[in-house]
Amino acid sequence: MIGRLTGTLAGKSPPQILIDVNGVGYEVDVPMSSFYNLPALGERVVLLTHLVVREDAQLLFGFLTHDERATFRLLVKISGIGPRMALSILSGLSINELAQAVSLQESARLVKVPGIGKKTAERLLLELKGKLGDSLAAPTSVNSGAQGDILQALLALGYSDREASAALKALPADAAVSDGIKLALRALAK
Repeated sequence: MIGRLTGTLAGKSPPQILIDVNGVGYEVDVPMSSFYNLPALGERVVLLTHLVVREDAQLLFGFLTHDERATFRLLVKISGIGPRMALSILSGLSINELAQAVSLQESARLVKVPGIGKKTAERLLLELKGKLGDSLAAPTSVNSGAQGDILQALLALGYSDREASAALKALPADAAVSDGIKLALRALAK
C-alpha cells in the first residue's frame, strides 16, 4: 500500500505529525524516537510507513529508519500487541535496548513501558527471542558477564535504561563488577 511518504512537515502533535505531500495532508503516528529526530516545521521529511486498515479506521504509522519499521512489524505480529502498543514500545525503548532486553531476557525493562504488564512482557520476550537480528543487538549487548552485572546494578539503583547504557559504554571493556559500578556511578553523578 503506502510504503513511503516524502513531503513537507506541516504539523507536530506527539505522537502524530502531519505531512503535506503535494497538497494532500497525511496524519502519521510516529514513535517518539522518530519524533525527536524530525526536521523543523516547513522542512522536507521522508518517512517509511506502515498502513493498518481496520473496520473503523485506516491508520498510518511512520518511521525514519528501516530497522524501526521492521521492528514495528515484528511487534504487531505478536498476539495481543496492536499497532498502538508497538508504537508505545518503540517510544519507550530504542531498538537496541529492546534487542538487549530480549537477548538478556529482562522483562523488567519491558514492564517500564506504559501499557506493558508482566505477562505481556514475558510473551514479548518469548516471541521475539531470536527474531530481533543479531546485528541489532550487537552494538549495545554486553560484552561480558561483568558488564551485565554492572548494568543490572545500575537498573536496580533506579537509573533508566538509557542512563545505565550510556554509563556502561564509558567503562573499559575489562572492568570488574565492583570497579565498574563505582566508575559508572561517578560518571552518572556528573
